[in-house]
Formats: sequence, structure tokens, C-alpha cells
Amino acid sequence: MNRSILSGRERPGALASELARSVLAGLPDPETFTPGEARRLVTLLGLAGASVARHYQEEDLTRMARPREAFATLRVGPREIPFLGYFARLADATGTGHCHRDSYASLVRWNTPTAEVSLDDHVVAVVPGSFDDTRVRTYTDEPGEVSFFELLKKSEAFERAANDILEPISDGTVDILSPEAERRARSAALLLTGLYRLNRDFAHRSPGRGGLDADHFMDVFRQFAVHWESGDVPPSGAQDAEFLRRDLLLGIAFPDYHLHVKRVFPALLEDERKALTEHMGRPPLTAVLLAELGLDGAALEAMPSARLRATLRRHPILGVWYLLLTANARIGAVHLMLAEKYLFKPQRRRDDAGLGDRPLVSNRTGTTGMDEPVLTRLARARQQHALRRLGRLHAADATRPPPAASEPTGVPAPLPTVRFLTGPA
Repeated sequence: MNRSILSGRERPGALASELARSVLAGLPDPETFTPGEARRLVTLLGLAGASVARHYQEEDLTRMARPREAFATLRVGPREIPFLGYFARLADATGTGHCHRDSYASLVRWNTPTAEVSLDDHVVAVVPGSFDDTRVRTYTDEPGEVSFFELLKKSEAFERAANDILEPISDGTVDILSPEAERRARSAALLLTGLYRLNRDFAHRSPGRGGLDADHFMDVFRQFAVHWESGDVPPSGAQDAEFLRRDLLLGIAFPDYHLHVKRVFPALLEDERKALTEHMGRPPLTAVLLAELGLDGAALEAMPSARLRATLRRHPILGVWYLLLTANARIGAVHLMLAEKYLFKPQRRRDDAGLGDRPLVSNRTGTTGMDEPVLTRLARARQQHALRRLGRLHAADATRPPPAASEPTGVPAPLPTVRFLTGPA
């Protein structure tokens, strides 16, 4: 139906009419569903609701100021519950604190198959899906949409694996100077290297070979990220809580980063908000490491090479954490590269050609309002970590560590793997 409307074969209101007749009329009260059933239905009605809202607002752009109107005629079940009220009760029935519209959690995590990450033949993370099959539900079923959702889910799985490995160091269960902490830091660096390669390889795929077409991404896919109510937060990759948790775990040289995190809180699940709030109250691991060694990041940056080399020999664990922080910086760089390839550069070409922007969902910023300069600053902030001086030392000196090279973080194979499983975990 979305494809038919976008091609002009069907009128914009056709989806709402068919949805009301074929789906909504027969649904029972939200409280009759189990939490798992509610998660699946939130995913499906989230896709449907976003589609209805998009077509309604795109038909008459003045309606963007009154987004609730898109659902005014939609009633659910024999009690004829208004759609937005029904969706809110359904979201509550998931027991997750899901917001009262579609979100990253439902659109990506619940929608896609369960993802499993393995390192050294051991499963180190599982991110469950909510459906029994391996299908990925999208707006138009275009292969690039499927591939993009799969990329986000697999990336989140890598991120969770790295974060969970570092968590016992952050909460004080594992001494940051212990051999166990060193092993965990090395494993996390491997996982982030796997994450980097996953995203780098996706960026190099052509649309016909599992990649994403930039025009489809900008003109079709992103245009479903409309408001349901004024001031709400549409779904976005920026709502990946594991990405945010990693920044808080390792530290990021970005002023008021906590405010940046809290801006997406309305779209996160309850346990995600709780975890991120807890981490915002802890010092980042890099600061803990330097404090335990009696060192200071600014002092390291200003050290002459000979003294820095002696410090590294005295505290070789610095080389391990350099690898981890460099791997994290690579993630920020590849994230920016993807945004440049699929959003900012194509939009600049359109602007140069006088084609302008999409009026419904702007392609000059991310869904949460972050523009290219902000994303560039975030990527650079991850590069400006407290141990970056060690990289310059290595470039000028053949001694080791750190072993940074052309491959991200210089971490040797074997790298971790991620795969989809059949059915919910």
C-alpha cells in the first residue's frame, strides 16, 4: 500500500482506510496481550502509524503543524478506542516503558531477528528480537531498508558485547589494573574492530548488492520519521542506547554530552534510561585508569617523547587502553562517514543543483536534529581521548606498544562474528 501511494496509484488516505477496516477493527483491548505479543503489535502498528502520518502530512504540508489529525478517524476494536490512546496502552502493556509512538527499540531491536555475537568461539552477547521468523518488516520492503535495519541491529549487538565486557570494570567489580581488566579491554577492542568493519563494509556495498540507495534513504525511508504529536521524538539511530553507553563508559571530550544523551531519553526504554543515568554518575574508565596510575591526560599530552616512552614501559596497560580508545574513535569516524555518504553529501549536491530539501523530514539534519557540524564534533571528540599522544609516539618510534597500523586499532585476527538466529531469544 505504501508503494502504491508513493507511486500515485492509490490516494494518500487509502492506507488509513484499509488499516481501519482490515486490521484495527478486529483488535482486542491492549491489556489482553502478553508483553511479547504487545511488543510485536507495537512494532507493526508503529510502522503502520508512521505510514498513515506520513501520507496525511505529505498530502498537505500545513498539516505538519497538527500531526495528531492524521489519526483522528482511526478507531480500534469494538470499543472504538482512538488510535493514539490504543497505541499508548499497548506500549504500556509491553512492560518496557516504551514511548507512545514508534521508536528505535520497536523499529529495529524488536523487529529484526535475534542477533548473537561470538568471540573466540564463545557467545558474548545476545540481542533478542520479538518475532518467531527471520523477516525484517519495513515501510516498502525495499532491500536497502532491510539491509539498513540489519546493520543497525548487528551494530547494536557488537556494542552491547563490548559494553557488557567493560561493565564490571566500570562498576568496580573488576580492578582496572588487574590482568582480568586488561583481558576485558583487549576483548572490547576486538569487538569494536568487528563493529568498525561491519559498518565500513556496508558503506562499500552497492544498492544492488545489499547496500542502500541514498535517494531512497532520503526521499522514501527517512520521510516516514514524522511527528505523531507536536514535540515528540521520531525514531533514529541516535536512540541506540548501547552507542551512548559506550561513550559514557570510555569518556568523550564533548561539552554537555549528558544533555545530548538526555535529549533522546523520551524515546528510550525504562531500563535504558536507568542504565544511562547510572553511568552519567560515574567517572569514565579512562579517567579511572589515569587516576589509579597517578597520571593526568593533559600531562601525558605535554610529555616529551623520552619521558612518555618511559611512562609506557612502566605502565604497559596504557598501550592496551590506547587500542580500545582508538577502536572507539574509529567507530565515530565510520558513523560520520555513513552519514556523509547517505545524507549530507547528497543533500549538498541537491542544494548546489538548486533542488532544495524535502519539506516533510529535512535531509539537512539527522532525525533528532543533529546536523553535520555536530556529528563532526562528536567524531573528533572521540578521537581526542586522553591517550592519543601514544599514537604519535608510536609513529615516531619503532618500539611497542601500541601496535596501531593500517587496520583499525591494529588488533590481529580472529575477529568476533555476529549472526541472526531464528525466533526470539
